[in-house]
Amino acid sequence: MSSRREFVVQFSLGCAALAAGTAARAQPAMVKESDAIATSLGYKEKAATSKDPKYKAGALCSNCALYQGKAGDASGGCPLFAGKLVAAGGWCTAHAKKG
Repeated sequence: MSSRREFVVQFSLGCAALAAGTAARAQPAMVKESDAIATSLGYKEKAATSKDPKYKAGALCSNCALYQGKAGDASGGCPLFAGKLVAAGGWCTAHAKKG
């Protein structure tokens, strides 16, 4: 049986793939911590400010398997926040370590 996290990730990846098939758009906006999805996932623009017990020091969006930015980018896409960018130094509860 799939967990809720797996469902959210798979659903988001499907939405991201669907969105990728559309015409190119202007630079996406940064996700805000106050956005509904960001709030539900405990997203923090600066990972170290998270008070969530799931947060582990060193866990960042930039080292998450879902992060779509390149190494050294200040921000990048994330399928969980379709159409918006996350901070490379950010974190949320859906963090899944690369590798």
